[in-house]
Amino acid sequence: MVTFALQSKPESAASWLDAARRAEEIGFESLYLADHPGSTTAPFVALAAAAAVTSRIRLGSYVSNAGVREPMLLASDVATLDLVSDGRAVLGLGAGHTPAEWAAVGRVRPDVRGRIDHCIAVAEAAVRMLAGEGMEQPRPVQEKVPLLIGGGNSRLLSWASRNADLIGLSGLGRTLEDGHQHETRWRRDQVDAQVELCGGKPAEALVQRFEVTDDAGAAYAAYAQEVGEDEQAVATCPYVFAGTLDEIRAKMRDVENRWGITRFAVRRPAIDAVSEILKTAH
Repeated sequence: MVTFALQSKPESAASWLDAARRAEEIGFESLYLADHPGSTTAPFVALAAAAAVTSRIRLGSYVSNAGVREPMLLASDVATLDLVSDGRAVLGLGAGHTPAEWAAVGRVRPDVRGRIDHCIAVAEAAVRMLAGEGMEQPRPVQEKVPLLIGGGNSRLLSWASRNADLIGLSGLGRTLEDGHQHETRWRRDQVDAQVELCGGKPAEALVQRFEVTDDAGAAYAAYAQEVGEDEQAVATCPYVFAGTLDEIRAKMRDVENRWGITRFAVRRPAIDAVSEILKTAH
């Protein structure tokens, strides 16, 4: 069964709460916020507000930069969110690729190995604290808050396959010179390799472009040119969907058959299309 998460952000109080309510009504499994201090809204504040107007949808950061989040403060935020949402929080973590975020907290961004080491250490510490080690209050409602690890590094994915509850795949590789954009890893063999590293752990694809159109070929060709990727890779990878709703459903079946991926995180422009897809799925 295909499931969806919505990655969104507040633009205003009313629109944010409406989006949270609507996502739950449509049948989204989770509501996520990105966590880039200095360039995005604070996720745990916004998610706590969303918790007050929903009752089922899961809530989490997608994903918090382990490089700028102290484990105790992160665990406290997540435990509080779990408390006020009556047990719906997700702990989402990544290694942190943006140099400006490290600099903003007075740290020099380590090399790849250093970032992965740090992310694993923060994840392990936060999980222990959420389980009650060194943090008496607040206590989460859930016996175990699910751990979501997002990223593409091979060592991090291997660790996540043994320790995480869910792995977020974006198909993004090396950070480019601007400190924000990435190389893509969307060829079939590259997706094969990342899925294999997940070791059978549930994987969720972060969809970078979701476009309902009568000309799927043109949409894939245009986006391939935009990101500098092979058009065939864009048309077959689990990170880009274009076409009619029937064509998008067919591609999702192809993705499931090849990679076993049935979970997709989409952004707000896709919400109407997802609503239609979920109607026919039930």
